[in-house]
Amino acid sequence: MSNTKLHGHVEDGWGKVADVFTANFDGNPGEVGAACCVYVGGRPVVDLWGGLADRDSNRPWNEDTIALVASTTKGATAICAHLLAQRGQLDLDAPVVKYWPEFGAAGKENIPVRWLLSHQAGLPVVDGPLTFEDACAWHPVIRALEAQKPEWKPGTEHVYHSMTFGFLVGEVVRRITGKSLGTFFADEVARPLGLSAWIGLPEAQESRVARTHYAAPFTMEEMTAGMIETTGLDRDTVIAWMNAVWGPDSVQARAGTLGGAFDHTSDYMSTRAFRAAELPFGNMFTDARSLARMYAATVSEVDGVRLLTPATVEKMTVVQTDKTKMNGLPPALDVPANRSFYMSLGFWRACPPMPWIGPRSFGHPGSGGSVAFADPDAAVGFGYVTNLWSFRIGEPRASNLAAAVKACL
Repeated sequence: MSNTKLHGHVEDGWGKVADVFTANFDGNPGEVGAACCVYVGGRPVVDLWGGLADRDSNRPWNEDTIALVASTTKGATAICAHLLAQRGQLDLDAPVVKYWPEFGAAGKENIPVRWLLSHQAGLPVVDGPLTFEDACAWHPVIRALEAQKPEWKPGTEHVYHSMTFGFLVGEVVRRITGKSLGTFFADEVARPLGLSAWIGLPEAQESRVARTHYAAPFTMEEMTAGMIETTGLDRDTVIAWMNAVWGPDSVQARAGTLGGAFDHTSDYMSTRAFRAAELPFGNMFTDARSLARMYAATVSEVDGVRLLTPATVEKMTVVQTDKTKMNGLPPALDVPANRSFYMSLGFWRACPPMPWIGPRSFGHPGSGGSVAFADPDAAVGFGYVTNLWSFRIGEPRASNLAAAVKACL
């Protein structure tokens, strides 16, 4: 049993979540510091944190510690878009050019907004060249995306738009509201709910940030074994899928550099420039409490605030990727959407890589291990953050916590 001291509170009947949270510190890859929060029916029933915010300096993870949550940011970005749709300001079936006329170049004039949200627009990469400074400045990326030719006929295939998602959806929000995505999120989501969450971190919050540490890399054999276990697919299918879609020559490999802007040999994520920029694909800094509270407010009222109506939630969680093929897969390879990329309008839906708690759960994981989701049937909002990054699909630390939540309901 771990010697890590936990802090926070757990209501009666929710001890199993605390047990799993504690056990995660001794698991593989373990934890340095982490936090987990669960809301049910608009109120917190679990709010836990523990470990170290910085292992090198022995700085403890405190109640107000925040961490980088990578692509968990995308869920917050999607919520912003659906707020506009709910208000009648954004038509998800309208062509993007209705809001962003310059987007229509290079055969993109008929792409509807919903294909941006569901990773079907054919724009996962930017040919570039772009610099890190270009990405942080926003507009150079937008100009590049305007000129970019789709990788496939839009709407016929899908693949994860790992970085371009935030710029594509964020620019639509900016064109409609006149506000950057980070500002809109602050005004319409974070402030009404009292969240400690920023897409574009103010310098005054720097002292709260947990230092990112990295777990030992997993071998392809370990990754394959994990995918077989979580998806139920056979070994040959998983290997072919991983090599085709995530291999060094794949679209996904190109997508991860954003035309050269993000050189993964540099420690750009620890820089003030990265933290200050508004990058709605993946640089939100927040805590588990805020993630759980935000998602709770999409399926219930939280201290008088409800972000989205049941009708909006119903529309935005309809799976979009079950009728198109994943880009890059060999023609004979069958990888069902509900075993690989079960994506609605900006949110992963519950499926074997993302088990969560029920068939209607929706949310978004982040590279490194963070996860946030909601379940409309159980009125649950869940948030988990960590500073020990482990690059696995179907991260077991979060999955085990979600299973404990399900057992406690």
